[in-house]
Amino acid sequence: MIKKVDHIGIAVKSIDEAVKLYTEVLGLKVRGIEVIVDQKARTALIPVGETKIELIESTDPEGAIAKFIESRGEGLHHIALGVTNINEALQDLAKKGIPLIDQKPRKGVENTDIAFLHPKGTGRVLLELVET
Repeated sequence: MIKKVDHIGIAVKSIDEAVKLYTEVLGLKVRGIEVIVDQKARTALIPVGETKIELIESTDPEGAIAKFIESRGEGLHHIALGVTNINEALQDLAKKGIPLIDQKPRKGVENTDIAFLHPKGTGRVLLELVET
């Protein structure tokens, strides 16, 4: 079911500021910046080997990322796991009693199909599934 760690999501107040560490200091390159309207977020993807770092900035003070930063501060937001078939993965996890935030996939960065698992069932870690 799980093929790899697809990306690590990091909540930031400003992508423009946060990206400097990864580009100017660590020498990595940004693959793209994208706005995900329905998630009220702006993202920057930075490839690192076979995985990516995803910087996530809120585009709305009422968005989930803004609320996350307000309550927890900037930092690790989620770990995304690459799966072959997201629908099968969601069905399997639901049968195993894992609470789902998303009952069916939605669109994520780079037009991928994604779904989040509720932290109450994953050891308090927000996990995202990404069909790869």
